[in-house]
Amino acid sequence: MPPRPRNRRPQPQHEPNEAALLADQLQHAGYTKRDIARIIDRDASLVSQFYTKNKGAAFVTALRQVLAAVETGGITDLPELAAIAARHTTRRVTADGARARVRSKAVLITPTGTGTGRAGTQAIASGSTRLRPLIAEAARQRLRLAFTVRLAKTAYLHPSGSRSDSPGIRRDVTQRADHTEERAYGSAQSGGFDATDFARRVDAAGGDVTAAVHQWLEESGRIRADAQITHLEVRTWRPR
Repeated sequence: MPPRPRNRRPQPQHEPNEAALLADQLQHAGYTKRDIARIIDRDASLVSQFYTKNKGAAFVTALRQVLAAVETGGITDLPELAAIAARHTTRRVTADGARARVRSKAVLITPTGTGTGRAGTQAIASGSTRLRPLIAEAARQRLRLAFTVRLAKTAYLHPSGSRSDSPGIRRDVTQRADHTEERAYGSAQSGGFDATDFARRVDAAGGDVTAAVHQWLEESGRIRADAQITHLEVRTWRPR
């Protein structure tokens, strides 16, 4: 006798949880999953798991506050939204009541050499050490490197777009409402910096990435000696 056909039961479709619904609303407002991940200071894969693995309960309050800031407060700046989310994010606890560690990758470099690492106010204060593995791996792979810094406008020695600074690239300058300014140094178009050389600078600074970047900016005559870096982003890519 021929085998009896199996009755395949349709898999139940789970309704999106609240974190996924809030993420949907933020995406309708123009933010990507990667943006949302930056706002809650987690990996982008976690945002995808809001939909696939029913995760994200710990971020519901933070996402509500962020959505309210976008829709009613008119706030669009990612660092400002991240600061709002941080105030409303509750860390998981272990069975004995201790705060659970956040699982994250130390180095995020794709097979094509593309990598990005960011450090906010708290990480800056401790030397942006979370960026050191990224820079070290970029040096090992002989990648190119660029970075963006955020400082008080008065801390820069040259006006934005000056050829002595950016050089002359106004599109890589972002003005912030708190009288700070973001400026990008290096790009794929300009060739960027040798990650190996930059890794040596970080090593010479005892692993303090903030100090290494500050020293380069000061040595190259771009910032004042007393300038305070408030945010830092490092990007890598493979030269062609």
